[in-house]
Formats: sequence, structure tokens, C-alpha cells
Amino acid sequence: MKFSTNPFDDDKLKEECGVFGIIGKDSAAAMTALGLHALQHRGQEAAGIVCHDGEHFNAHHALGHVGENFNSESIVKRLTGNSAIGHTRYATTGETALRNVQPLFADFDFGGFAVAHNGNLTNALTLRKQLVKRGCLFRSTTDTETIIHLMALSRSGSPVDRLIEALRQVEGAYALVCLAKDLLIGARDPNGVRPLVLGKIDDAYVLASETCALDIIGADFVRDIEPGEMVMIDKDGIQSLRPFGKAPSKFCVFEYIYFARPDSSVEGRSVYEMRKNIGVELARESGIDADIVVPIPDSGVPSAIGYAEESGIPFELGIIRNHYVGRTFIQPTDHIRHLGVKLKHNANRRFIEGKRVILVDDSIVRGTTSVKIVEMMRSAGAKEVHMRISSPPTAHSCFYGVDTPEVDKLLAHKHTVEEMCKFIGTDSLAFISLDGLYRAMGETKRNSALPQFCDACFSGDYPIRLTDMNSNDPQPELSLLARGNR
Repeated sequence: MKFSTNPFDDDKLKEECGVFGIIGKDSAAAMTALGLHALQHRGQEAAGIVCHDGEHFNAHHALGHVGENFNSESIVKRLTGNSAIGHTRYATTGETALRNVQPLFADFDFGGFAVAHNGNLTNALTLRKQLVKRGCLFRSTTDTETIIHLMALSRSGSPVDRLIEALRQVEGAYALVCLAKDLLIGARDPNGVRPLVLGKIDDAYVLASETCALDIIGADFVRDIEPGEMVMIDKDGIQSLRPFGKAPSKFCVFEYIYFARPDSSVEGRSVYEMRKNIGVELARESGIDADIVVPIPDSGVPSAIGYAEESGIPFELGIIRNHYVGRTFIQPTDHIRHLGVKLKHNANRRFIEGKRVILVDDSIVRGTTSVKIVEMMRSAGAKEVHMRISSPPTAHSCFYGVDTPEVDKLLAHKHTVEEMCKFIGTDSLAFISLDGLYRAMGETKRNSALPQFCDACFSGDYPIRLTDMNSNDPQPELSLLARGNR
């Protein structure tokens, strides 16, 4: 039997998914595999690639990490052609099973069509029930398959027209890369909740969730795909359409806090710079006298640097992370399981003992991680332990592509900051304010009437209606299709 050795695994907002596409480059599948490597942080449960060789579509889907599944020369040789799309998945809508691994592929009367999706459709359950009544047979439990069936029922002719007709019927968040014969398509939902960027390498075009995936193959960043935009790329170049009604931009602010890789640039902002800015604002809002600032690795590092620079308190790596720990380990006893905590993080005792420590982390979800970290600091001899969080309290579930626990399992949903401080065992606890977060992003403050970002996990202000959530369907069925991400 397998158990998680790492109590930190279930106390983070789970990664979204990563999408990648390229057209006009030999060995497109190999390029896609490299791109997915760079996007591995966005989804670690499964990966897939679909490519086109001019006549046929070829695909490989597998559970596990990209490196585990696309390191075989025989697999890469079979994935021939100069166009391909790929997906790395963290599963929350639909179980972790091979039938749910993307890109999804279907044969239409116009030919083959593959789609990879990052985000979550908030009316997928409603649409699914309507489609089943019309005779559609679903082979997966992912919300993305509703797009395939909506396209199949469309009376339009071309892949682009069918996709547009399908997307006009869906609600929620999506960044899509799609592949048809000699055609690569990218699209973002009208609010632009999920990221998608355009790059170019030689004469080939690339679509990816983040710029770090462009860097790994040597592609140049061209621009972000805009909210509500659809781009079509073929041998004649790139075309752009805006087939959906204009809507206010609601980019997910948590991309800057945690999800995106720090070396990426999204929506014109450096992720690393934004995280440092958050640390600066956090120090201004909740500074306290201490001896050292210690990041909780790895996502807390940039904000801790910003906090240390602003406060003048020395930055130290007081917690060392072991990067070579897998997600699971065979554990014969509860005692061994408890010792497994130290497999991933360990206190750097020499720099902790006798010190007043400020811990900086990106978020508190259930609080179990924070309890263990604080216990670790106390055991290492810390004189005081203070915690500063580079996001506001996560008090609400996300329905736009992030796997958050049920709302009653979110520590901030049912406890005050003071109660949370007592629960995790710190001498003090503070979160950055919503206005402070917006200042770090370069905004004066949060516009309460029309927030500039999607911050629903903090504010409960959901910018896109939750059709499935507001239906009368039982919670178990809702959780299958209407919560979480691709």
C-alpha cells in the first residue's frame, strides 16, 4: 500500500495544467516534450502529445511525469511530423485514469482534431446532461470533452467555425491549444483567467502556458494571446479573431503568487519581480522585529527576499528542501510515516537556534503544512516563530482551474487570523492585504466595484457565473465535473 510521506503535498493549492503547441518545425513532438518539461510544475499526474505528420495523427498518453513517459527513443520516433500539441495534467475533474489524459482526440468529417485545455468549465455538467440526452456518448469524465461533442453537433464546416460555435456555449475559464490538419489553434476565454503566450522559433510558431516553455526550446516571446482571442496558425502565417463578446480582464492573481514559474513572464509582468514586490508590501504592512527571514521553499523564496530587503532583516535559508523526494513511499508503520516529514524539508539548525525567525510562505490552505514547519522551527531551537503569508487568506474555493479543498476544509474560511495563529503555533501571523497585493502588482489598490484580477479564492467575488454550482445536482456529481481544473 502507498501513503504520502509528505504532509506538505495536500496543503498546497494544486497545480493547474500546462499546454504547449508548435507548428512548422521538424521534430515537433520532441520540441513539445521539452516544452512540457518546462511546464511540469503545472501538472504532475499525466502527460500526452498528439502530432500530425501531414497525413496521420499520432499520439502518446501516459500517467506520470513527462520525463518518465517521453524519454524513449521509440516513442519519439513514432511521433513524427512538424506540428504537435501537448498537455501536462493535474486531475481534479475526472479521476486520474488514462482515458482522461489530454490532449483529447476525435475524428470529424473534416478530419482529426485534438484539444488540450487548462482551466475549468463552470457549466460542463449542465452541458453534459443536455448532450447525453441528445445521444452523445462520453468516454472521459473531463469537462473538456463537452467541447468535442459541441463541435460534433455543430452545423458549421471548418474546424475553426465549429470551435467558435462550441466555445460560445461554454462558461468558465480556458486556455486551449488545438491541432487539426495543418492547423494550430490557440484560444483564451473572454476574461483571460488562464495564461497563454505566443512565441516563434525560426519560421515556426509556438503556443504555451508560460514563457519558460519558450525559453527551453530557444523560442522568442512574441506576445500574450489576449483575453477572448483566437489565433489560427498554418503554413501561411498567423490570423487572429475575437469571436466572443468583450469582457473585463480577470487574470488569475494566484499565477503571480504561486502557480507560474518565477522565471516566467505572464501578462507583461515578471513573476519573480511580482513575488519580490509582494514581500516588500508584506514587510511594510506587517513588519516585526526579528533576527532572520526564512523562506518556506521553494515558492516562498522570492517574497522572503523582498521582505528581507525592505525590512533590513537578514535573509537565511533556514529550511533546506530535498529535491529528490517522490510523492509516495512504502511505509510500514505510522512512526516511519511521521519520520517521512523530514524527507522533503529539514531545519538548518545552526541558523535557527536561539533566533527570532520570520517564516515567509505563499499561502495557508488547510494549515497542516504550517503546523509541521513551526514544530520543526521550535525543535531546532527557534526563540520566536512568526509567519508572514504572501497572499490574503484563502477562504473560498476556486472553480476556474485550481484544485482547492472543499470550502469547510480551508482554514481561513472558518477561523480568524488570530485563531489560525493559535492553531499553527506561531507567535504572530499576518497575511498581505488585498490592497497590498494589488499594489505589488502595480495597481494603486483593488477596485472593489471591478477588481482587476480574479481573486475569488480570497474575496469570494466570482467573476464568471457558476452554473453547475448553482444547480440542484447532488454534491458528488458536482465534484466530478464542476470543481477544479484540467
